[in-house]
Amino acid sequence: MNNFVIVCLDDDPGVVERLNRDLADFATLFDICNAYSIEEAIDTLQFIEQSDQRVAMVICDNELGNDNGVDFLVQLDQYPVASQARSILLNDKPQLDAIMQAVNEGRLHYCLTKPWSKKELHQVLLKELTTFVLKHTEEDWLRYSQVLDHRRILNAHIERQMSSFRSGFIQNTNDIDDASLARQVTDALHEFFNGNDEDRACRTYSEGHLLTKEGEPNNFLWFITQGEVALYKKDEHGYKHEVVRVGPGHLVGGMSFVTGEPSFSTGVTLDTTNVIKLDRQLFNKVMNSRSELLPLFTNLLLRNFNRRLQGSIQTEMRLQQTLKSLDEAYHQLVEKEKMAMLGQLVAGVAHELNNPVSAILRGSDTLKQTICKLTDSQLSHENQTRGNYILQQAMQSRPLSTSETRQLAKQLESVLDDRQLARKAVQMGVDKQEYLNNWLLPQKAQLKPVMAEWDNYYQMGNFLRSINVCAQRIADLVKSLKSYARQDDETIHTVDLHEGLEDTLVIFENRLKRHHVTKEYSALPKLNCQPIALQQVWTNLISNALDAVEEPGEIHISTRYTPGSEQKSIDVVVEDNGKGIPPEQQERVFELNYTTKREGNFGLGIGLSVCQQIIHQHDGTIQVESKPGEFTRMIVTLPLNQPN
Repeated sequence: MNNFVIVCLDDDPGVVERLNRDLADFATLFDICNAYSIEEAIDTLQFIEQSDQRVAMVICDNELGNDNGVDFLVQLDQYPVASQARSILLNDKPQLDAIMQAVNEGRLHYCLTKPWSKKELHQVLLKELTTFVLKHTEEDWLRYSQVLDHRRILNAHIERQMSSFRSGFIQNTNDIDDASLARQVTDALHEFFNGNDEDRACRTYSEGHLLTKEGEPNNFLWFITQGEVALYKKDEHGYKHEVVRVGPGHLVGGMSFVTGEPSFSTGVTLDTTNVIKLDRQLFNKVMNSRSELLPLFTNLLLRNFNRRLQGSIQTEMRLQQTLKSLDEAYHQLVEKEKMAMLGQLVAGVAHELNNPVSAILRGSDTLKQTICKLTDSQLSHENQTRGNYILQQAMQSRPLSTSETRQLAKQLESVLDDRQLARKAVQMGVDKQEYLNNWLLPQKAQLKPVMAEWDNYYQMGNFLRSINVCAQRIADLVKSLKSYARQDDETIHTVDLHEGLEDTLVIFENRLKRHHVTKEYSALPKLNCQPIALQQVWTNLISNALDAVEEPGEIHISTRYTPGSEQKSIDVVVEDNGKGIPPEQQERVFELNYTTKREGNFGLGIGLSVCQQIIHQHDGTIQVESKPGEFTRMIVTLPLNQPN
């Protein structure tokens, strides 16, 4: 049971339930009591008083059936247990009359309109509950500092401590600077221990002497009179970092000595250092025998705590600013990497676009001439119909190779008695027996001019087919390129990974056609992911593979999925037979600004770093396996069941 209570009053159980959820962060230090009517709220106040608790906050709806929530807030002063409580009024819509009434009565501290946001409620509670707690000087304020306004409570705690000591001081030390105060304490301590130091409080340590050790109990207070001491902290990986250096006039071990908690840091002397070492018994002995020393020493101790606190706050602010700057710089680097990659891709795509565009232009010029011939055709209606059929077949069928055409024409030559006519019949696809019997042989005498006219139909169909294939090729290239020319889509989509891989391969086709590329795709379930981000991963991996191999190289792309395995995940593997990566470099390939690209290959050294970050955002992993002179294999593993 906590000392303070938050009362939630609303006749709608759903509202009360939501309030309880939003107040969960405060439930460790404040009991939550619910009421659904004013009568029930009054009973709750009486119960709280009997439990020897006090009401810290009342959250009340304005409309409670036939009752008015403002009237209840105004009556709170009648109940001693709630006389100092802070109050929040809930409104379905702002009601200025009710709000002004509560404000005039001095019983309204904040007004929330339904539906409220959890963030706004949280900020109001931080402010109002902190104000309430700080009015109760008998409370241990530090107990509330982790939940409420940390800085206000710490500042109030320091001020309260200072005030309590000042009240008993014989002299005021506010006007004394730190150096003068430290000198007074040093002189007083040396005077006390002069000829009376059987406990060896005044000591001299050589360089590297350990004073305090982080996380271990400390029963001593070291006052530095000469020399320098460094304080170290360990990070989450166990690495030791220097956080501050202190010299004459500073205290080491003060916080742990006063509170009895384990040492916050490790203190080590940096050179020959003179100190005054006090345990609790000796400390009490000194302070009890020298009444003028207590206010000086206490003030110095509090100043040390305050400087340390201010230093921590300033360090935190500098770190936040540094992190913000690093984040901006990182995003700029990522954009530079993407633009550099985009420049390479656009150059390749432009080269690929040139061929189909040139084919379309050539075909359109030929079509202009062929259309004129068709409009002036002297063929009979029946032969024109057959020509239209030849045109349709030419638009759909695959052209035969030269060897196939030669072989079939040789078989037909004996029937038509003309090699050229046999070759044209094979090209047009009218070499089947039914066409011979119905189309060709019945008009064998006039077949040469008829075949010449039919050839115009065939050429038009063939050109239309070529234009269609080239246009589709251009559309595919543009579709694959669009994802790189726009901003990243950060939303989650359910996609087939093979589509992203294929789009990326299309972009690189100009470079890939100089190598032997094999694909081994397994049947994969669809994956919830950020497809544009993953496409950046495939782009970097394939680009690195192309840069690593000599022409003609081998690049193998495969996907794996094992439905029966415990870990439901998909593997995407990009392997090349390039020069490989030495073992000492494999551990560094994911570091920012590190590149293994050979001279002449552009690399910013952030591609794999970006890949790793994207894969980690998908809760996946990326690994490198390589053997110098033989291969490099990049393995991306993506779990199917990812957190939102």
